[in-house]
Amino acid sequence: MKKNIYEAKRALVTGATGFIGSHLSKRLVKDGWIVHVLVREHSNISPLKNSGDSINFHYYNGSMATMTEILKTAKPDVVFHLASMFIAQHTSAQIDSLIQSNITFGVQLAEAMVLNGIYCLINTGTSWQHFEDKDYSPVCLYAATKQAFESLLTYYSESSKLKVINLKLFDSYGPEDYRPKLFSLLRKASFDNSPLIMSPGEQLIDLVYIDDIVDAFLKAASRIEGNDEIRWEDFAVTSRSPISLKEVVNTYQAVTGKKLSIKWGALPYRKNEVMLPWSKGKLIPGWKPQVSLIEGIKKMEKVQRAENLEK
Repeated sequence: MKKNIYEAKRALVTGATGFIGSHLSKRLVKDGWIVHVLVREHSNISPLKNSGDSINFHYYNGSMATMTEILKTAKPDVVFHLASMFIAQHTSAQIDSLIQSNITFGVQLAEAMVLNGIYCLINTGTSWQHFEDKDYSPVCLYAATKQAFESLLTYYSESSKLKVINLKLFDSYGPEDYRPKLFSLLRKASFDNSPLIMSPGEQLIDLVYIDDIVDAFLKAASRIEGNDEIRWEDFAVTSRSPISLKEVVNTYQAVTGKKLSIKWGALPYRKNEVMLPWSKGKLIPGWKPQVSLIEGIKKMEKVQRAENLEK
């Protein structure tokens, strides 16, 4: 049945309570989409608090039957699959959770999509699938599970009408980021006036501001809906301008006017430390990052200051 051109588009977002997923979900609501999100009973939905009334929540209990029913109810035009379990250095006790979160969950999603005649999937990969700029070399088990899921997803794209655009992400940053990542650590160190222990800091990192990342997902959605020739496409969501960790810290200090106590070299590099990010990925046609690092830090810190004043 042909869709009414005035009917709002429908999205299903997995990983919607995460940093990127929450920003994407709120942007979809703002742009007039009917937004459905898939969460677990114990999920912290506070990142979606400002759009909660505009979002339809579906609770996933791990079963294939529940996944199928969620897709049947939501009837999305596009599925944005961002849910994953990120662990840079795993322990043996974490293997079952990694496999369930990054492989089993995704296969159930793909199966449920096909069963319900839903064929537009935006999948999320990682540049860490390309250690030392290789076609495939996983930095860690997390990256290997991402590659394994892509291999399984190939089956669905070749045996059904499922269309996939795979977006490989680099380092993300922006406001309302509660992950214990670089800028959160820098901000805490500046507030506490405490020393921050770091590696030597020569590794290059590829930072993309959250608004640009969300734009990439929306560009992918527009592309996949309007092109029946797509079976599988891969794109990199990259700044194309990696800089060293030391340069990032110096830029943060210059923008904020705060001098930090950094103990460079007090920590060794991690095993398989990414010294040079993957450089061979293609950009989505019509997309490129708009927010520079300096502008991104300014925007991020402005929102952070406003949040602190409200507390």
